Amino acid sequence: MQTTPRNFFDAIARVAAARPDATFLLLPGRASASFRDTMAAACRFAHVLADAGVRPGDRVMVQAGKNAEAIFLYLACLRAGAVYVPLNTAYTPAEVSYFIGDAEPKLFVTTPAGRERVAAIAPGLTVLTLSDDGQGGTLPEQAAGQSTVFPDADVGMNDLASILYTSGTTGRSKGAMLSHGNLWSNAETLRDIWHFTDKDVLLHALPIFHIHGLFVATNVSLLAGAKMVLLPKFEPDAIFEWLPQATVLMGVPTFYTRLLQDPRLSRETTGHMRLFISGSAPLLAETHRQWQARTGHAILERYGMTETNMIASNPYEGDRVPGSVGYALPGVSVRIADDAGSPLPPGAVGMIEVRGPNVFQGYWRMPDKTKEEFRKDGFFITGDLGTQEPDGRIRIVGRGKDLIITGGFNVYPKEIESLIDEIAGVSESAVIGLPHDDFGEGVTAVCVCEKGAALTEQQVLAALRDRLAKFKQPKRVLFVDDLPRNTMGKVQKNLLRDIYRDLYGKG
Repeated sequence: MQTTPRNFFDAIARVAAARPDATFLLLPGRASASFRDTMAAACRFAHVLADAGVRPGDRVMVQAGKNAEAIFLYLACLRAGAVYVPLNTAYTPAEVSYFIGDAEPKLFVTTPAGRERVAAIAPGLTVLTLSDDGQGGTLPEQAAGQSTVFPDADVGMNDLASILYTSGTTGRSKGAMLSHGNLWSNAETLRDIWHFTDKDVLLHALPIFHIHGLFVATNVSLLAGAKMVLLPKFEPDAIFEWLPQATVLMGVPTFYTRLLQDPRLSRETTGHMRLFISGSAPLLAETHRQWQARTGHAILERYGMTETNMIASNPYEGDRVPGSVGYALPGVSVRIADDAGSPLPPGAVGMIEVRGPNVFQGYWRMPDKTKEEFRKDGFFITGDLGTQEPDGRIRIVGRGKDLIITGGFNVYPKEIESLIDEIAGVSESAVIGLPHDDFGEGVTAVCVCEKGAALTEQQVLAALRDRLAKFKQPKRVLFVDDLPRNTMGKVQKNLLRDIYRDLYGKG
C-alpha cells in the first residue's frame, strides 16, 4: 500500500519517477522537456538556492517572465523547502518595495532589466536574474553544471509552500500562506473530478504568478503526468496553432470572448478537445451560450480564490449551468451564512463561507486579520455573496464589498448586470454604488457597447424599467470603451468607484 507523500514535492516526484521519459513541457521554439529533464533542472536550481543561503522556510520572491525555467524554479523551491512568493510582473517598484519589506525574502529573482530596480529598493538583498525566454540570466548560468542529485528538505504537508499576495484593491496587500497540504489536496481533487490523465495536453496561456495558472493548471498537470504547452501569454494565433495538439484549455472569461470573435473557432477546430475550463472572474451566460453554439462544448466554470485554492466546480458529467459555479469540491464544506455566521436556508442570499484542506493557513504576519476572517468553527469568510440551492449548487451574487445599500434597501449588482448584458448592443456592464446625498448610494451602471452600437442612457433605463424594482434601477448609465480589469480579467470596480465618486455630488 502506497504511503501518503511527505510533502507536495514528494507527490510530484512520485509521478515523475513513474514516467521519466514522458514529455511534460512543450515549448514553442524550443526543445520539449520530459519529466526527467524537469526534475533534474529542479535539482540544479535547488543547488543554486542553497548556494545563495536559502534554507527551509526562507522566502524566495520571483518577478520574472513565463518560461520553463520559472517552472523549474518553483519546483526547486518546493524541493528545497523554501517558500515560493511570485509577484505580478506589472507591479511597480513602490509595490515591490512593500512586498520585500513584508516577506523579507532571502533571494529575489527578476529579469536582467529589473535587477537594478530591486537593488535600489533593497541594496543588501541577493538578486538573481532570469531572461524572458528563460535561457539567459544569472540563475540558469549558475544552475549549469550543478548536480542532479539534491537532498530533499525535511518539510511536511503542514509546512508553508507559498505566499501569494492578494491584489490589495481594498487596502494593504495581504500574503496568503499556503501549505504543501493545501496545494496537494486541491490538485489531487481537481485532477480526479476533471478526469485529468497522462493522455491530456493542457494549453497553458495563463500567467504563473497567480493561483489559476500556477496552482490549478500546473499542479494538476504535474499530478496527472500530463503535458503542458507553455505559451508565454494568451494570443489567438498561438492558441489556434497549438490547439490541434491539446485536449484541455484553462482560461479566464476574456480568453473565451476573444476567441469567439475569431472566425477560426468552430466545431471542426475544437471537435477533438476534451474540456474547456473558465475561472478567476464570472463568465457571462451569453458567453456560455455562444461558445456552446459555435463549438458544441459547454464551458466548465469553477470558483476559487487566493486564500482557498478551488472551492467549487460545475460537474464534469452533468449540467454545467450558466451563472452557477457548481458544487463544493469533495472534502470541502461550503455554507451560506448571515453576518453572524449562522447558516441560511436554501435560496437565501448570504456570505459564502468555506472550510476544508484547501483553505490557507492565514495571512502572513497578520494574526489579527487572520482571526477576523475565520469563524470560531474554522470556516473562512470569503467576502463573496451567494446562494445555494437545495441540491447544493452554488451561485455567486457578488462581492460583499460591492453590495449597494440605497435608501435602506440592499441591491446586488449581479442581478442588474445580468439584465443590462441582455440588452441588444451591450457588450458588458458593471454596476456600482456611488455616494448620494439622498439615498446613501446611487445605483450606477457603467456599460461597454458592442462595436457599431449607438445606445443611449435613456434606452438602457427604458429596457430595465419594467424588469427591476424602482430602487434597483440605475440612477445613471455611463458609457466607456473598456472596463478596467486586473491581470486575471476581473473588473476593478474600486477604480470605477474612484473615477465617478462625485457623480451625484459629495454624498
